[in-house]
Amino acid sequence: MRIILFTGKGGVGKTTTAAATALKCAKQGLKTLVVSTDPAHSLSDALNVELKPEPTPVTENLWGQEFDVYYSMKKHWDSMRQLMLTIFKWRGVDNVVAEELSVLPGMEEASAFLWIEKYYRTNAYDVLIIDSAPTGETLTLLTLPQVMQSWLTKAFPGQKFAIKTVGKILRRTKGIPLDKGYEELQALFGKLATVQEIMVNPEVCSIRIVANPERMVIQEAKRAYTYLQLYGYNVDGIIVNRILPEEVGTAGSVFEKYVKSQGHYLQEIDESFQPLPIFKVKHQGQEVFGLELLDAIGDTIYQDKNPAEIFHKENPFNVKEEGDYYVISIRIPFIKDQEFTLEKYGDELSISINNQRRSLFLPRFANYLEMESYTFEDSWLKVKLKKG
Repeated sequence: MRIILFTGKGGVGKTTTAAATALKCAKQGLKTLVVSTDPAHSLSDALNVELKPEPTPVTENLWGQEFDVYYSMKKHWDSMRQLMLTIFKWRGVDNVVAEELSVLPGMEEASAFLWIEKYYRTNAYDVLIIDSAPTGETLTLLTLPQVMQSWLTKAFPGQKFAIKTVGKILRRTKGIPLDKGYEELQALFGKLATVQEIMVNPEVCSIRIVANPERMVIQEAKRAYTYLQLYGYNVDGIIVNRILPEEVGTAGSVFEKYVKSQGHYLQEIDESFQPLPIFKVKHQGQEVFGLELLDAIGDTIYQDKNPAEIFHKENPFNVKEEGDYYVISIRIPFIKDQEFTLEKYGDELSISINNQRRSLFLPRFANYLEMESYTFEDSWLKVKLKKG
């Protein structure tokens, strides 16, 4: 199964682009599902079809789905939900408030991962298109497995047996399903780890960044590209949406200044994101919804190309031996040397860029190797570990 995730700043046209890509895939005979992970769903509006929390038929070879966290919790981890509800009600919390509190932080993103794991495991579709939330929420989604696995390890270090034993007693005496909830939590983390392995596999998953030719949007796209490379995800294209035609920017027109600056921003995008393929879409001059307009946009973006194709593939992380050293290379575009910090703890390399932090787990032999130095040049961070 092929997975393509669309991300970018809010309002750039991710939903339209994702829906147009899905329709183009379906017209090529590929069994395609387009799903929305954005809590503020607009996929139904784009397709002009009312979608449900389960896959809904749209047209031949095309299904759509809008995730619902409460539906997903009941479907995937009802014991854990019942555990939270029981505890909150036991503490005297009102039923409605308890229901709201039972949705833990990250559950929205976790539910998306569980659906992805199911579709991949069952090979239910040829192509899965993900219309994600704005960039920040997308990064939360993609980094969730690492964060939650770390949380579980710290919250319950070596206490699996105790929790199961005490949990059975609590379930029988107080009706609190602690043991069942913990088992579901463990199963959840296992599936999250599996999905992350799928998502960082460039042969399966590609991420496409949607942008407009505007300064703030381009900066957001650059940040997204940097963080996605940092976490090892393959970005295989940039889609520049809503480009105004030059003829509307004639001297004295309302759009004169906008079209002039747009030309500079388009050049900046071409120069900044090379060698990524850049697809350009002109402004449609109207609100985009319905299959007819989406079909036209899909043809504009991909022309005679297969939208499920891998347009670019680059490994942003590699390790090689050089004499008395092991050299670890990590591609991190659009940053300067002073914008990140680097530390090594045993076999863990910690990289911090602004508010994003990634821990890279090195081969076990690196545990006793000393980080002698690092360099940063042409978007590549190179770390030298001296052999013992």
